[in-house]
Amino acid sequence: MVRVLAVDDEEPALGELLYLLRADPRVRTAEGAGDATAALRRIGRALESGPDGEDAVDVVFLDIHMPGLTGLDVARLLAGFARPPLVVFVTAHEGFALQAFDLKAVDYVLKPVRRERLAEAVRRVHELVHAAAAPAPAAAPEQIPVELGGVTRFVPVDDIVYVEAHGDYARLHTDQGSHLVRIPLSALEERWADRGFVRIHRSHLVALARIDELRLDGGATSVRVGDTDLAVSRRHARQLRDLLMRRAGG
Repeated sequence: MVRVLAVDDEEPALGELLYLLRADPRVRTAEGAGDATAALRRIGRALESGPDGEDAVDVVFLDIHMPGLTGLDVARLLAGFARPPLVVFVTAHEGFALQAFDLKAVDYVLKPVRRERLAEAVRRVHELVHAAAAPAPAAAPEQIPVELGGVTRFVPVDDIVYVEAHGDYARLHTDQGSHLVRIPLSALEERWADRGFVRIHRSHLVALARIDELRLDGGATSVRVGDTDLAVSRRHARQLRDLLMRRAGG
């Protein structure tokens, strides 16, 4: 069972969130804090207590817009500790999913909070808490949040075949479908350079391991990923060929 701290400066919203959390059989305790200062004091006691202490907190459910320090500020402070509690953001605003992704949030729940959606967030927390207690926990795969009909889901980066630029947005293509996210292609190129993604065109970023064919036709270069052919710009063609040759051991 997990120990929860819920933080929201709006008393009715905090009360409703605590009611739903306490009704979940996987939640051992659920405490509330009305602002970031009170939350940090409580988290400080939890960190001093240690993960097995009586004041321990496994996860913090954080509102984002609060007076003084925001929920994002609190999450950034927690990231500086060796063993911080997990973080789930609970907010009425969709536009902070990228920051949540950067701060390694477990989930991003939109208000008004639905019981079944909150239960999904608790399930994820419960699994991670138990995995952390296991003798040899597996590292969680990197994920990226996507919005689907008002629900935020997290797509593993390893499932992404290629990414297509759409202005300040990017469309993530996986074997199961595609998702539009509010992240520029240039930001993903920088972030995923060490994960095997390579820029082949101003409009496309491709997982190197998912390239099946490199084609030269006249002066044009293209690659095949699954059932899709993508053009390679001249400025990227030589680097791509070198990367593919090194990967093949040639």
